[in-house]
Amino acid sequence: MAVASRHSNPISLVLLCSILISLVTSHEFLTDGTVIELDESSFDSAIATFDRILVDFYAPWCGHCKRLSPELDSAAPVLAVLKEPVVIAKLNADKYRKLASKYEIDGFPTLKLFLHGVPVDYTGPRKAELLTNHIKKIASPNVTLLESDASIKDFVKGAGSDLPLFIGFGLEEIALAKLGGQYKKTAWFGIAKDFSEKTMVQYDFDKFPALVSLYPKYNERNVFYGPFKEAFLEDFIKQNLLPLTVPIRYETLKLLRDDKRKIILVIVEDETEDKSINLVKILRSAATANRDFVFGFIGVNQWADFAETFDAAKGSDLPKMLVWDGNEEYYLVEGLERLEEEDQASQVSRFLEGYREGKTIKMTAKGPADSMKLVIGVALVLVILVIVSVVVAIIYLAGETGDGTQIRHARPENESGYKPISDSSEGTEEGYRGGDKED
Repeated sequence: MAVASRHSNPISLVLLCSILISLVTSHEFLTDGTVIELDESSFDSAIATFDRILVDFYAPWCGHCKRLSPELDSAAPVLAVLKEPVVIAKLNADKYRKLASKYEIDGFPTLKLFLHGVPVDYTGPRKAELLTNHIKKIASPNVTLLESDASIKDFVKGAGSDLPLFIGFGLEEIALAKLGGQYKKTAWFGIAKDFSEKTMVQYDFDKFPALVSLYPKYNERNVFYGPFKEAFLEDFIKQNLLPLTVPIRYETLKLLRDDKRKIILVIVEDETEDKSINLVKILRSAATANRDFVFGFIGVNQWADFAETFDAAKGSDLPKMLVWDGNEEYYLVEGLERLEEEDQASQVSRFLEGYREGKTIKMTAKGPADSMKLVIGVALVLVILVIVSVVVAIIYLAGETGDGTQIRHARPENESGYKPISDSSEGTEEGYRGGDKED
């Protein structure tokens, strides 16, 4: 019979201590869809516990942080019930500065998404619904494998309607692996391994392999049957990242910045009028046959400032059709500066033909350039005034008061070294400003 040793095994003691330390330092986190408040003792444990966790590095005195907080509260329960849940947490980075320094937090609020412990900067929209969709996209795999009709249906439903989807039917995963990573921020990618004839009918393809593009928001669908080499696949993807006819809005302008094609732009008085809707249908047909252009439209009533960039305003000759390079130059086609109400399909065709033949009038978009010069000029004057005021104030404060006592300068309430992230517009359409970004 073995006799127990009176002396403790050193290794056993180490293991016991490790277990005790683990029990003391471990944390149980709620996963009920509430935002978790972290501190220095729980931060690392949370990052290790959750595969996907969005952390809000905030400061209690920051106004931007206070406005963001209810948006995160609204997004948290939605992200918590995903098939692959994302937890939202927050850390007072002004209090726990060592952690803030570790993750290079230099402004408030800063959002970082930790994917299996690896931090990724989140710079997307901050309104609850848009943030939720954006986080779902970032946290998803580059290419999702779909094993059945049911999984295809769940994939399409889960992706939402705001971004295009590309589903390869009968394709090998490797065919989309690189492009799925390259265009991950702007589209969803899936490979359907098993599917029925019913699904083929639903997505309107009659043979495979096939790559189907879907844009639920605009009710558009296109099919590509090859060749399935990377260059051809990428061309198809790039052409379907935008709808056939793009309504010019703040968010679509941001998408157009990444597209190198010229923009065929039609300006109408009001997008909701029947005659404008019919014209957009004509543009869709033209866009189908001219994929080397992007076709866009804007109503003066919908965004007057943007329309005035191209000398289009209420009471002017509308509809107006032009070719825009996305910057400061645009082109009119001789004899077709305005579209007449009759036979607009023929006029659109002649416009495209005239542009390709070089029968154009080069113009300069006055809005962005002139506005920027004005802003710079006003800003320069204000800077000079501020500098003069500061110099005068310093000279005055450096002197003595009337009773001979020296004035002492008050210490700022916050000298943490952090600065709030500058206030940014929410994407309003009050004016076209090329440098705007969404908060």
